[in-house]
Amino acid sequence: QVQLVESGGGLVQPGGSLRLSCAASGSISSITTMGWYRQAPGEQRELVAIIFKSGLTKYADSIKGRFTISRDNAKNMVYLQMNSLEPEDTAVYYCYANTVVAVTLTPYWGQGTQVTVSS
Repeated sequence: QVQLVESGGGLVQPGGSLRLSCAASGSISSITTMGWYRQAPGEQRELVAIIFKSGLTKYADSIKGRFTISRDNAKNMVYLQMNSLEPEDTAVYYCYANTVVAVTLTPYWGQGTQVTVSS
């Protein structure tokens, strides 16, 4: 089992910045990929960014150049630095971790943190 706890959401004006943090605990040695998804009202949950244990990253086209994902394996943390925020970025942001035990892959999710971009 892996537990994920997000922090850092809030209200920000367009063009502003926020940094989301996610702390992992539990069976952390089994974690491989970590990342962030988001879900806006009435929309499906979508990928924002993921980072592999190697440090390789992948971003959604809509946030490329504005958001940066990073990971501290020693602290079991993953971060999402969000710059140049737009109203369209308003959503609940969820931390994600994928674990591998033997040949079984299991995804885990945090409880979500609200990000609201509005003037």
